[in-house]
Amino acid sequence: MEKLQDVTGKKKKSRPEQHDPVMERSNRTHNILKSLRIVFRSIQAHSRQVEKESGVSSTQLWMMWEIFNVPGMKVTELADILSIHQSTCSNILDKLQQKGMIKRERSGPDQRVVHLYLTEKGTTLLAKAPRPAQGAIADVLHKLPDEILVNMETSLAQLIGALQVTEKDAALTPLDL
Repeated sequence: MEKLQDVTGKKKKSRPEQHDPVMERSNRTHNILKSLRIVFRSIQAHSRQVEKESGVSSTQLWMMWEIFNVPGMKVTELADILSIHQSTCSNILDKLQQKGMIKRERSGPDQRVVHLYLTEKGTTLLAKAPRPAQGAIADVLHKLPDEILVNMETSLAQLIGALQVTEKDAALTPLDL
């Protein structure tokens, strides 16, 4: 065993490293909290960058890309793609329409079905817009191996269950709103 000096300069015997499960758990908890902060701040930074560069939120930009890819899609289809509530989708589309980025066209005998299209202004903005439209997190998640995604999904479901989340639609609201 190697001898160490204490603060007084006296030599003392070093102790063999001991396994401390309480300390390990505490360190693991702190590391997870730090990692979650990094994820949230990455999302916030991406959203700020998108808004600064394009004048629309990252969710609005993602919507515009989806409408560009499938002109004439319905509001319900767009809400499903973005995994958001239909009313939230409609509210965001209202803002895009006010900015002149999209247009809505009604069809069918009762005019209830709404189809979405980009305007020329919206198409011009997309040509200059930052990517990926879904945000860095979604892009990275798509690239991860299935095994990691399954583990993350299970672990996050357990965390959410332990949090006892009462807001039923929390998962259906974009982070940048």
